[in-house]
Amino acid sequence: MAAWRLRTKIFFPQLCRAFAGRRCQLAAERRDAAPGPVSRFCPPKTSCHDWIGPPDKYSNLRPVQFHIPEDESPLEQKLRELRQETQEWNQQFWANQNLTFSKEKEEFIHSRLKAKGLGLRTESGQKATLNAEEMADFYKGFLSKNFQKHMYYNRYILMHMCW
Repeated sequence: MAAWRLRTKIFFPQLCRAFAGRRCQLAAERRDAAPGPVSRFCPPKTSCHDWIGPPDKYSNLRPVQFHIPEDESPLEQKLRELRQETQEWNQQFWANQNLTFSKEKEEFIHSRLKAKGLGLRTESGQKATLNAEEMADFYKGFLSKNFQKHMYYNRYILMHMCW
């Protein structure tokens, strides 16, 4: 446990710096987004297992309702709380990352279409798109720009899985 705390003290500040700036803005945008159907996912009280819900609208991750046994020991409670904390952090990370991806993708498409002298819609009224090669430029650029953030994400997850 001490090794985990030491690794967290080393890598967590780097991870926070990787998210600095847009993180708070994106979290606020997600809260302000139009409310969608909220899952009323709730396991029965008699359940003695963790339950996995439908994918989250923003993060695309499936939330987990952790079972809390009546005779849960302090160590089991600590483990469950760490799992819940990691799940919540994961949900927030991917919700923010997916929002950033969608916005940047739309901006890229709009700028490329504008550079070609095209509008957002074709003559038949369908949404204008780019070909696979043009989109590959966006994907490559997005991955390159977010490489550091994903590297810190992988380290953070690895640390939490090894405790």
